[in-house]
Amino acid sequence: MKTRFARWLCASLLGLLLVGVALAVPLAGAAAGKGPPTPLLWKVSARDGSSLYLLGSFHLLKPDDYPLAPEVDAAFAKSTRVIFELPAEQVESPALAAQMLQAATRTDGRSLRDDLSPAQWSALQAYASGHGMSVEALAGYEAWFVGLSVSLAEMAAQGLDPSLGLDQHFMRQAASAGKPTGGLETAAEQIALLDGMSLEEQRQMLAEALDDASEGNQQTRALHDAWRAGDAKRMWSEMALDMKRQYPALYRNINVARNDRWVPKLERYLQPGQGTTLVVVGTLHLLGEDGVVEKLRARGYQVERVGAP
Repeated sequence: MKTRFARWLCASLLGLLLVGVALAVPLAGAAAGKGPPTPLLWKVSARDGSSLYLLGSFHLLKPDDYPLAPEVDAAFAKSTRVIFELPAEQVESPALAAQMLQAATRTDGRSLRDDLSPAQWSALQAYASGHGMSVEALAGYEAWFVGLSVSLAEMAAQGLDPSLGLDQHFMRQAASAGKPTGGLETAAEQIALLDGMSLEEQRQMLAEALDDASEGNQQTRALHDAWRAGDAKRMWSEMALDMKRQYPALYRNINVARNDRWVPKLERYLQPGQGTTLVVVGTLHLLGEDGVVEKLRARGYQVERVGAP
């Protein structure tokens, strides 16, 4: 099974997914009664008593993904601050969508059609025609943006909503409780990750988005189900390792390099007197040998999974 770019990004990037829904279709209704998701939650403790809760996010969720498990609510209650991938003020700023659109808009005098094979262009035409989109308008954007927009439209049709994502939920909770928040990187840095993709990677992203839409979005459901089940092993083995094998350069840029930049920033919150901090980031940043959890464990901190089945 191939890992779809946008599915992997759904558990990896935040800001781009929140503002890329301009082409999304209306949300579908969601079934209720599944019970709270099993949390992907770890506690990292320093010797002096300062600690981090690391919570794996899914950036688009459904109404029936709430309420959360009591362990997650307890971690929020114990924390004096909440840290996200992006600062809350950037996520909430109208300038974020403008930044993304500026990066995605073509300025080279070429059309998206020039970058695609005849078969890919025909597939995009068919998708646009069937979903009330203007293929001529899409032709003015980079392939990565169109691929991400198609994927987000399909996720929205399944009832997955960025406003219900775990990040947005805790941004609202922190604001209501008066808890300070912060970010590990900027919107400009996240946008540069996608805008810096090679043309081959962008074509692959768009082709897979169209292909997955035609197959009924099975991988999106599988990834969401694994997140709900708290199945860290499945998410790592079927999603992250697959991406690592197929797209090693992209995997290093989107996952490994960012994790390496985040770890020193997270260690600041483990210094004496920092108390307890809740960190909410894309789940795949926490998993496997390249994940933040293992990198902090390797630096000598005590790490334990909280609320595991």
